Amino acid sequence: MKHLPTLAAMLIATASFAAPPTSAMAADVPAKLANGVLVDAKGMTLYTFDKDMASSGKSACNGPCATLWPPAMAAASDQPAGSYTIVVRDDGSRQWAYKGKPVYTYQADQKPGDRAGDNFKDVWHIIKE
Repeated sequence: MKHLPTLAAMLIATASFAAPPTSAMAADVPAKLANGVLVDAKGMTLYTFDKDMASSGKSACNGPCATLWPPAMAAASDQPAGSYTIVVRDDGSRQWAYKGKPVYTYQADQKPGDRAGDNFKDVWHIIKE
């Protein structure tokens, strides 16, 4: 007589292959390392601002500051992953943070790899790894 697996065993085996990835596995990180610095998905250099307090959950760069230093925005569906968290800006929008500090691009950077904002007024810095 041939041995037939139990229904429970078949369901467990099937579930292990059919299970969707967990949110941690599916999460896209908002930045990547390129030439020793963090860049966004478009390859634009990311910066931190010394006036932002790490892990405060806020950005100190709003209004005209945010026009010159556009925040790296997070979508409503984005979730924190690893060293990346999300802060809520004064206007209620969501911004990515790296190791607790909000991150920004710089308006004067025109193409991927530009780093014109590094050490701007001694308070803006590229994020090195």
